[in-house]
Amino acid sequence: MKEMKSFYHSLLLLLPLTTSFVFQSFTSVAGEYHSRSVYETFLKCMSHRNSSDHVSSILYNPNNSSYTPTLQAYIRNKRFNTSTTPKPIIIVTPLHQTHVQSTIFCSKNLSINLRIRSGGHDFEGLSYVSYTRHFLLLDMSNLRTIDVNITEETAIVEVGATIGELYYRIWEKSKVHAFPAGVCSTVGIGGHISGGGYGVLMRKYGLTVDNIVDAMIVDVNGRVLDRKSMGEDLFWAIRGGGGASFGVILSYKLRLVGVPETVTVFRVSKSSEEKGIDIADRWQYVADKIDRDLFIRLYIKPDNAKKTIEAEFTGFFLGDSDQLVSVMNEGFPELGIQKDNCKEMSWIESELFWSSTDKAPVEVLLDRSLFTSQYAKRKSDFLQIPIPRDGMESLFRKMMELRVVGLTFNPYGGRMSEIPDWETPFPHRAGNIFKIHYGVNWHEEGSELAAYYVNQTRVLYDFMTPFVSKDPRGAYLNYRDLDIGVSSVGNNSYSEGRVYGEKYFKGNFDRLVKVKTMVDPGNFFTNEQSIPPRFDSRYRRMFR
Repeated sequence: MKEMKSFYHSLLLLLPLTTSFVFQSFTSVAGEYHSRSVYETFLKCMSHRNSSDHVSSILYNPNNSSYTPTLQAYIRNKRFNTSTTPKPIIIVTPLHQTHVQSTIFCSKNLSINLRIRSGGHDFEGLSYVSYTRHFLLLDMSNLRTIDVNITEETAIVEVGATIGELYYRIWEKSKVHAFPAGVCSTVGIGGHISGGGYGVLMRKYGLTVDNIVDAMIVDVNGRVLDRKSMGEDLFWAIRGGGGASFGVILSYKLRLVGVPETVTVFRVSKSSEEKGIDIADRWQYVADKIDRDLFIRLYIKPDNAKKTIEAEFTGFFLGDSDQLVSVMNEGFPELGIQKDNCKEMSWIESELFWSSTDKAPVEVLLDRSLFTSQYAKRKSDFLQIPIPRDGMESLFRKMMELRVVGLTFNPYGGRMSEIPDWETPFPHRAGNIFKIHYGVNWHEEGSELAAYYVNQTRVLYDFMTPFVSKDPRGAYLNYRDLDIGVSSVGNNSYSEGRVYGEKYFKGNFDRLVKVKTMVDPGNFFTNEQSIPPRFDSRYRRMFR
């Protein structure tokens, strides 16, 4: 077993850097076609099913001048935008749900693996890269209508919309309504919600998926289903279990939440020489227990110029600065927050603050290309017992040694501790103090540099093993990480899927497998970390 684990670890190191490693060579009818023939056959199929549409305008093959710009438009991680990165044989950019239905039907007929992309913030590129011989990219970015109903306190949002677009449309209708989602405005709604979703309102209102009341999905048979027609099992699964394992989600209906007209933020940094270790250590004991209207994120990063570690505390409070200072003085006086450290603003302005664009007009939230892509690697953990003081000191030393990896600690508690771990597929609830996000970004090209940066995250991840959750060691699906396990595409076995599935979903994994077996027994919706169906092999209908 140890030798096998080492083998997979070595392969995964090479995965983003070369196409010589292929999870599974598909033996399918698509393999008999030259790429142009596959495109022409697919176009005929789509045209037949959409006779009134000029479907050629939404299909691209590598010979089309719009192919490369369309492919690259929503690749957020440059690790998967190289000359050797596998490319889709066809890109489909649907304009309405019938195009999605037809794409599923025609892809099944040609046995083409399907990848589904909304915003492209997939840290391992699985929404637009497949290590199979032929795959199709279904790019949902044209489906981004948002309908906000303040009277009902709901919004219906198509999955191609971004978080920034959603926030802006809510703000247009109301200055005292919001939605609990992330702080990166260019993240696509589809992946964010289906994988769980969290943001600065999580301690007050829970996760993004805790505030979903309905959805529309196209299943493997091409049926368009809402919550009532899909049933509660499937509706449960696509609220945190990853939508791409079960169908193509078209839209979600959201429950909006209330926010005051004035919120307050702060950002304070302490170096390890300025009692940064002491304050970071104390943060562990208060961040999940302090007033649920307050969210304090801790970001630890190396400052190589000063040869120190910087501990950055960023706070968001649902109230004014006087209230915030009072809460901090009572619950976390060690940080020394004074009114001069605070900035009062509207909720929508606070979203710009988190992305350091707070001097820009709120319309910047509509800019889908606001942030340029870069090379990146992410990992995740959950912590249930505070890191001992000597452990915190050793962590600071280790990060200084590695020099490139940053750790973001996102606090739990409040509403997060009240929702049962089986309520949605996302199981990391009560008992967790905070979620850990490992992040490294770089701008230089080259496979050796990529291997170096990726390996640095793995070294720090291994170092953290004594401190984080165990049996299983937890992970967050939206911080996709192929290091924790992979499946053979199209033939995902239960045993393979369980390796990563229990890390992402703990005891909810088996229920997700049951839903998958019920709604997609042939495993059409498959990727390297999808939920597998569970059947005896003689009953399986895979890509053959």
